[in-house]
Amino acid sequence: MSIKSKLSVPIAKWAIKRLMKSFSDPVRSQQKVLKELVRKAEHTAFGRDHHFSKIRSSKDFSANVPVRDYEQLTDYIQRVKSGERDVLWPGLPLYFCKTSGTTSGTKYIPLTKDSLPNHIGSARNALFAYIAETGNADFVSGKMIFLQGSPVLDQLPSGIPVGRLSGIVANHVPKYLQKNRMPSYDTNCIEDWETKVNAIADETIPADMTLISGIPSWVQMYFEVLLKRTNRTNIREIFPNFNLFVYGGVNFEPYRARFEQLIGKALPTIELYPASEGFIAFQSSQKDNGLLLNVDSGIYFEFIKANEYFQENPRRYHLGEVEIGVNYALILSNNAGLWGYSIGDTVKFVSLDPPKIRVTGRIKHYTSAFGEHVIGEEVDDVMSHAVQRFNLKVNEFHLAPQVTPKEGLPYHEWFVEWEEEPNNLEEIAQYMDDLMVGKNSYYKDNIKGGVMRRLVITNVARGGFAEYMRSQGKLGGQNKIPRLANDRKIADFF
Repeated sequence: MSIKSKLSVPIAKWAIKRLMKSFSDPVRSQQKVLKELVRKAEHTAFGRDHHFSKIRSSKDFSANVPVRDYEQLTDYIQRVKSGERDVLWPGLPLYFCKTSGTTSGTKYIPLTKDSLPNHIGSARNALFAYIAETGNADFVSGKMIFLQGSPVLDQLPSGIPVGRLSGIVANHVPKYLQKNRMPSYDTNCIEDWETKVNAIADETIPADMTLISGIPSWVQMYFEVLLKRTNRTNIREIFPNFNLFVYGGVNFEPYRARFEQLIGKALPTIELYPASEGFIAFQSSQKDNGLLLNVDSGIYFEFIKANEYFQENPRRYHLGEVEIGVNYALILSNNAGLWGYSIGDTVKFVSLDPPKIRVTGRIKHYTSAFGEHVIGEEVDDVMSHAVQRFNLKVNEFHLAPQVTPKEGLPYHEWFVEWEEEPNNLEEIAQYMDDLMVGKNSYYKDNIKGGVMRRLVITNVARGGFAEYMRSQGKLGGQNKIPRLANDRKIADFF
């Protein structure tokens, strides 16, 4: 069957109608997922240690399974890595996803036969939802590119394959997509990111690209290479049928103006929320920017109010207990063998029927040198408004506290890499500071109380953030610049 018939409008509408049945009662779907997870893992080492045989409800589960981050789960992970069976999930995982955690160093996240469909099917469902709503399946007739990690996998001494999530998933792309998928396998295997981007550009310049997907900062690098090589003004001149951009990993709004300039026009976009721990949510409608929570895909979700997260034994809320607009730390348990796992992200619900979320930041990524506790959602929103107000083009940015200035009060320092450096930084900084004062009462109190002075913008040379990532061995792939820091590790690089 051809890709066009596989992703046709009637099939997409049928698939989404079937999917949405689980959202007629999402709380019930989640309770069903929890029951199935506990029952299947009852006889694993983890299940015995945490009395799964006695768990009958979400309340029982929370009482028996503590919240853990990766470091606290390491002992169980090490046993699985060594080849011990039935530790976290029946048998052994198919793979380990190797990820460079921003707070935990290198992490090894299990991926099982049961959890793999969550990663593969969710991306497909996002495309189905777009086709079903818009009636636009034009992109399926052209070439598609997914900027991702190498599909070449290593192997642990136990024999379990290990690699980046995007590389693992690349080995499971459905056959009907292979014909239209780019780049070639050999090019995708190139490890050095800059070499890889140049090779991808060489392959794709002659192609009829219709869908492009990836983390915005790395897609932007790919676009700039294309324009330099072809001496064209914008991407639409190279790919006239390019009509859909799919992204994930960061808030796109601060980048949108620069992307529209690079592409030559505004394009429809689809936002995804994939993680090594599970494909959590995806944008199901072009009418809003909420991400539909995957309530029936092998993941049971719990939520802890972000302002209570670091308390001893904070309350855990299941889907039926959450509220719109509250900032929650996301906790998940899944059919890969993660239990009460703190993924590190924070989210807010923008809808409960169906459940839709927005990612607001990282629970350990904030700037609070003076008790102001500024989070990712706030800085993204401030920068997005500034971009629109002053018609700016931002490539990347990072916020760090300056606690010991040479003179005057301490302040927040925003390191910004502009496409075109503005000549009115003072005006922009004042506007952004006013917005931050309006968004964060703690920040406002510090500014008004003379604890801090208003924020300072520091220009970063073109390519500066890429140079930082290169220095850390994290150029390209799924790596992202932390938006916020409570120290000056990144700031001092500049």
